[in-house]
Amino acid sequence: MNDRYDPGYGGDQYELVGYDEYGRPVYRQVQTQQQAYDPYAQQQQQGYGYDPYATAGQQPPPAYDYDTGRQPGYGAHDPYASGQQQGGTAAHDHPYGQAVAGAGTAQQPRVAEQTAHIPQQAGPADDEDVRGGPQREYHTEQFAFVEEPDGNSEDVIDWLKFTENRTERREEARRRARSRIVAVVVVLALAAVGGVGYLWYAGKLPGLSSDDSATGTATAAGAQKRDVIVVHLHDTKGGGTATALLVDNTTTKRGTTVLLPNSLALTSDDGTTTTLAKSVEDDGSDGTRDALDTVLGTDIEGTWRLDTPYLQNLVDLIGNIDVDTNAEVPDPGAKRKGEAPLVSKGKAQTLSGKMAVAYATYRAPGEAQDAQLERFGQVLQGVLRKMSSDPQAATTTIQTLAQILDPSLTDKDLGSFLAGLSDLAKGGDYRTDLLPVQADGTLSAQSSAGVVKNVLGGTAKSPDKDAAVSVSVQNASGVKDNTEKARVVLLNGGFTFLEGGTAGSAQATSKVTYADAADKADAAEVAKTLGLPAGSVTKGRTSASADVAVVLGQDYKPSSD
Repeated sequence: MNDRYDPGYGGDQYELVGYDEYGRPVYRQVQTQQQAYDPYAQQQQQGYGYDPYATAGQQPPPAYDYDTGRQPGYGAHDPYASGQQQGGTAAHDHPYGQAVAGAGTAQQPRVAEQTAHIPQQAGPADDEDVRGGPQREYHTEQFAFVEEPDGNSEDVIDWLKFTENRTERREEARRRARSRIVAVVVVLALAAVGGVGYLWYAGKLPGLSSDDSATGTATAAGAQKRDVIVVHLHDTKGGGTATALLVDNTTTKRGTTVLLPNSLALTSDDGTTTTLAKSVEDDGSDGTRDALDTVLGTDIEGTWRLDTPYLQNLVDLIGNIDVDTNAEVPDPGAKRKGEAPLVSKGKAQTLSGKMAVAYATYRAPGEAQDAQLERFGQVLQGVLRKMSSDPQAATTTIQTLAQILDPSLTDKDLGSFLAGLSDLAKGGDYRTDLLPVQADGTLSAQSSAGVVKNVLGGTAKSPDKDAAVSVSVQNASGVKDNTEKARVVLLNGGFTFLEGGTAGSAQATSKVTYADAADKADAAEVAKTLGLPAGSVTKGRTSASADVAVVLGQDYKPSSD
C-alpha cells in the first residue's frame, strides 16, 4: 500500500497530504513529468518488475527498496510538504493508456498542482508506520465534538414527563389537596382554641362573667378582688351633690361605675337614719364612706371630692370628651330665650370642660334626681376613655389640677387607679349601673342581688354582738310627726333607727317584720317599745341594712301623747 490514490487504470494519481479538522483524509494530485524518448532505455532499465510486453515508450515501474523503505526515483513522503515532487519523476500515463510520443522533443511543462477532497476515502493511518514515517500527532480540539452537550437528554426527560401515567398525576393532586385541607383545619382549630382561651382568661365567656350570677362564675363574687373609691361631685354654683362608686374588678378585668341616688338611706354617726345627700353635707367624707360600707358591705379605699371647677379643668386637660347626650342643655349665660343650647342632643357630641359640667349637673324641670345622676355617669365614663392609660401620665394630670384630695387618697394612688379604669374603658370592658333604691331609701332584694352582690361583692354587714338592733321605720299613719316620735322612742330603747320614708297611702294597722328567725325576739321587743300589739309581729322581708322593719299604721299611738 502507498500514499497514492488510484481511481483506476490509466487515471490520475493522488497522494495523502493530511487530515482536516474533522479527521477526514485530504489528497492532492501527483504531478508527473514527461521524459525524452530513449530507444535504448528499455534495455538499460530492465530489471525487477520488467515487462517485456510493455508498449514502447512506457517506463517499467521502479523496484521498491525494502531496506530504505523508499521506491527508487521518489523522495521520502512528507504529508505536509509543498506541492513539488521530490526525488525524481515517474512516467505519467495517458488516461487512455496510449504511449506518449515525443522522441527528440523537450520536456513537457509542469502541470499546476491540484488538491482534491475525497470525503469517503478512509485515512491510511497505518501507511506511515509501514514506511517508517513520522507519527501523526492528534490534538484534543480535533475531537471537541465529543464534549459538546447533547440536547437529546432534555428531550428525553420532557418526553417522560409528558407520557407520565394520568392516574399517578391525579393521585398526587388528591394527596396535595388533602394536605392543604388538613393544614387549614388545623389552623382554624388552633385559632378557635386560642380565642376561647383568651375569652376565658379575660372572663368574657357567656356564663363566666361576674354579672351572670344565675349560671355561676369561675370565681365566687365574694372572693373576687376589687378596688373601690367614692366620687362626690359638688356643684359650686347650683348647689347639690352627686355620688358614684368607681369599681375596678382586678379578678375579672372589668370596671364599673355604680351611681348612688341621694335618697339612699344611711346611718349617721349618732345612730340616726339619714340620706346620702345629707351625709355628704353634714358628715363629710369619712362619715359618709363608713356609712356606705355599712349599708353596702363594701370596703371603700378612698374619697375623691370633685368640685365642678376641677371637673371643667380635667376635661380641658385631657382634650374634651365625646358623649351620647340625651337632652339639650341651655346655656346658663344666655341673655334671652331662643338662643342655641350649650349642649345639643345627639350621639358622639364633643363636650368641652364647660359643656361637660353643664351636662353632668343638668336636671330638667320635673325630672327625678336619677336622670341627672345618669348624665354624671356618662361624663365620668367619657373622662375615663380620654384619660391616659399610663399611670405616670395620669398622675401628672391629677397633680396639674392642684386640687386638695382626701388624706385617704394620694395623687399617685388616684392617678394609678384612674389609669387602670381608663384601660378597661378603652377596651370596652366598662359599664355604668344605677343602684336601685326604694321610695323609703332602702335597698330591695333585687338590688342586693344584682348590684351589691355581683358588682360590689358585698352584703349588709352583720352588726357586732354588742351592737344595737337596727330598725327601719316607714310612716303609713298619715301623721308626719309620728316618724320623729318613733325615732326618739327607739333610740331611748337602745335600738338603731333607720328612716324608711313615708308610704304612698295610709294603712290601718301597724306591722313589725323580721327576716331571720334569730331576730324574732328583737322584733317582739321593738313592738313592745313602740306600744304595738304582739300580733303585729310577723316574719317577712326586710331591707338589707335593717334587722327589723316597722310600718306605722293609723293604730299607732305615740307614748308621749
